[in-house]
Amino acid sequence: MDRLIELNADVGEGGADDLIVPHVQRVSIACGGHVGDAHSMRATLRLAQAHGVAAGAHPSYPDPANFGRQAMHASPADISRWVVEQTQALQSLADELGMRLFHVKPHGALYNRAARDRETGAAVIAAMRELPGLVLVVLAGAPLAAWARAAGLAVLEEAFADRRYLSSGELAPRGMPGAVIEHPHEALVQAEKIAAGQALPTLDGGQLQLRADTLCLHGEGPRAAELARLLGSVLRGS
Repeated sequence: MDRLIELNADVGEGGADDLIVPHVQRVSIACGGHVGDAHSMRATLRLAQAHGVAAGAHPSYPDPANFGRQAMHASPADISRWVVEQTQALQSLADELGMRLFHVKPHGALYNRAARDRETGAAVIAAMRELPGLVLVVLAGAPLAAWARAAGLAVLEEAFADRRYLSSGELAPRGMPGAVIEHPHEALVQAEKIAAGQALPTLDGGQLQLRADTLCLHGEGPRAAELARLLGSVLRGS
């Protein structure tokens, strides 16, 4: 690999967080939109605090029935309000623990739509203006990264160890065969290629080269803990 790359995880979603958090440098905590309540948020914040891990909010369309993975018809004002309210709910619990939040990373369908849809992206940017001091985590190479920087926001561009891509740079839809990488060693190969700046094969037969600041694994997957240990050991020498 040409460089080290930060490892992050989406947590507070019912996975083995206690086995994942020690191996990552950043966590995005579900804060009530797709899943999560005060108990789960507080517990995950404490895990991050115990391991010295940067914590941030993982707001979503308020749609727990679909785990936030289906886009909702909503006004920009509603989207901004959901992002702000969910992030503030997590921040209030962090304040109780003497912690600060570092970032906001939208979840699921909101993450993917905001990455390329100008109106949704603008709604997320508007929310971030009400959440000063927080970094926005976005899909690597997506238009939202440029829109957010032009609006004066700090941005982290994110790639995924456990998801396949399309040649457009979008994540392959979860319903597409092979979209989710199930085997930890296959995810490691993809992670190493991203860290080294090497091209990835895409599910639609193309090649994609990504430049990313942070690398994500999904904390709710059945082999997430194994993947966290493997990636943490190889990518960070932990």
